[in-house]
Amino acid sequence: MSLGKRNTSGLGRPVYAVLFLGALICAALPAQEGQASPEALLIGPDEAVERAIKNNLSLEASRIGTSTRKRASDLSWNQFIPSVTAAGTLIRDNEQGQTSATVPVPGSGTPITYNGISGTLGPQFFVSDPIDIPQWHVAGSIQASLNINIAMFENMRRLRLDYEGGMISYEKARAQLERDVRKAYHNMLLLQENIALLRGSFENIERQVQIAQANYNAGLAPELTLLQAQVARENMRPVIDQVENGLKLSMAQFAMYLGMDYDTPFELVPVDEQTDFIPLDVAEFISKASSAKPDIQELRLSIMMLQSARRAQAFSLTPTLSLGWSTTSAFIKDPWDDPWFDSKDDWNKSGSLTISLGLRLHSLIPFSQDFQAIRNLDDSIRTANIGLAQMIQGTEIEIYNIVLSLERTRISAEAQAQTVNLAERSYRLTEQAYQAGLQDLFQVQNTEQSLRQARVQMLEQQFNYLNGLIDLEYSIGVPFGTLSKGSR
Repeated sequence: MSLGKRNTSGLGRPVYAVLFLGALICAALPAQEGQASPEALLIGPDEAVERAIKNNLSLEASRIGTSTRKRASDLSWNQFIPSVTAAGTLIRDNEQGQTSATVPVPGSGTPITYNGISGTLGPQFFVSDPIDIPQWHVAGSIQASLNINIAMFENMRRLRLDYEGGMISYEKARAQLERDVRKAYHNMLLLQENIALLRGSFENIERQVQIAQANYNAGLAPELTLLQAQVARENMRPVIDQVENGLKLSMAQFAMYLGMDYDTPFELVPVDEQTDFIPLDVAEFISKASSAKPDIQELRLSIMMLQSARRAQAFSLTPTLSLGWSTTSAFIKDPWDDPWFDSKDDWNKSGSLTISLGLRLHSLIPFSQDFQAIRNLDDSIRTANIGLAQMIQGTEIEIYNIVLSLERTRISAEAQAQTVNLAERSYRLTEQAYQAGLQDLFQVQNTEQSLRQARVQMLEQQFNYLNGLIDLEYSIGVPFGTLSKGSR
């Protein structure tokens, strides 16, 4: 027997050595394509916000729009650049014209009579000779003009206001993105806890099925008990699948916020579960929101732009100073046969400088289109002010509702904390009874599942409170974390 034992041991060592070497070789070989699973990216809430601000496509579009408005504001002076036009013209007359020219003719002393006057031709005299005018003509011209009105200066101010509005719109989009990312982060953490709770419940139901099956096989339980346990187990499967699919969809949307592919694997850093409830002053929050809420700031700047447009429309009725300068050069000979630059006399030059001050008299009529445009802008300003008042009132109700919701959440969280304490005490007592042989393992597992459920509900209340604070921070226009981080 000892020999057989030694032989078995001797055969085993080479086998283990071969397996060990094979494992080392497999570990050293590069992973095949499609077999290696990418490592999950560990992301915290602050890092997620940074990635979203850097890579989110919607925010990038808003950033480009702001850059466009800034360029327009920086170059608003370009409306004072004169309009300059250079043109070359080639002209062909429909019919060829003629003109007369005086040419010298040598004389011979011949006597002549012209209009009753007798005389003798001298050695040279001048006569009129018809000349054909070229049918083709070329001409070049340069024209410059500039109109100056007081409304142009108001338009420069309006472009600056438009840029400021673009900045406010960008900050608003940025704040909305950060709010959505932080709330989505909390919701995904809560979904993960719910999935863990459902899986624990499924394991308990699976154990119940096994116990019912054993009791049924032993004749200790009817078949109905076994069927009821099996039905409860099968009903739990689609619930878990639905929640897991919801988590996958939330992660895909979250990846889109961050500018990543929808199937990018990532892991969330857990948030501190300890939440400290903070005092909430409704009057103070409303006072801050009336001046700092992004929506209110955006609407106020829109009203300022309407007022600027109204002033520009009114200034357009004032006199306009027009400056103009032009020069034209025309070639008087045939452009096809004659040289162009042999003599300055071959070019006919003309030009002028004009300065005029004009006033559109028809625009001063009270029923003219310009006057009606001013009245329409006045109506738009009044309507916008009414909308601003309504928005401020709506913000007051919104903040009041958020504060009430936070107070309800705080009360529910405090009550749930007591429930968690009771569940923990029940679990400890059940575990002690199990150790003493007074309770079975199934009862301990059920008690543990109840404790886990109470903790998940407590976590849900805490996340609801944090999300409410994030909504409140956006509504009053303060940086995120001003309230929510102080509650942790």
